[in-house]
Amino acid sequence: MASFGYAATFYDEQAMPDPAALPEAYEGVLWRRTLAYFVDLCVIGVLAAFCWVGFAVLWLLSFGLLAPVLWFLFGLIPLAYHTLLLSGPWSATIGMRLFDVELRSITGERPGFLQALIQTALFYLTVGATCSLILLLVLFNRHKRTLHDMLAGTVIVRRFRLRRAAHNPDWRS
Repeated sequence: MASFGYAATFYDEQAMPDPAALPEAYEGVLWRRTLAYFVDLCVIGVLAAFCWVGFAVLWLLSFGLLAPVLWFLFGLIPLAYHTLLLSGPWSATIGMRLFDVELRSITGERPGFLQALIQTALFYLTVGATCSLILLLVLFNRHKRTLHDMLAGTVIVRRFRLRRAAHNPDWRS
């Protein structure tokens, strides 16, 4: 079950709420998600800088023999950052926590490791392949979902609003 204990009482028919039934769950998600990603880029940059120092030492100690492995590991930093945090107990990266949004499975539960990995990998593949144009898809659907959200079966929702709505017995009316 969800870490906040509201999935059983909140989600009707094991699906995320429709924006018409609970618009608060999706209110402001688009701009919050965008700003959260910029915060995450800064955090990833700091992590990459620390890793760069460690990798440089390993590169020198191995006389350059570990260079291909180190470059591969360096490329995994953003993937690991997003996957580990999205599949963690918060279901959100550091930027997403700052802006009160979280990732949920379409069933309303926290995403597992594999689902977070798929969502993150699809994000980097689709954004890289389309020069970020694919992100415009959020403007054309009610849940404000991107292509990688749809393919991974996830949705970004407001965190505090969902908790408040879960405790409101009249959320359906």
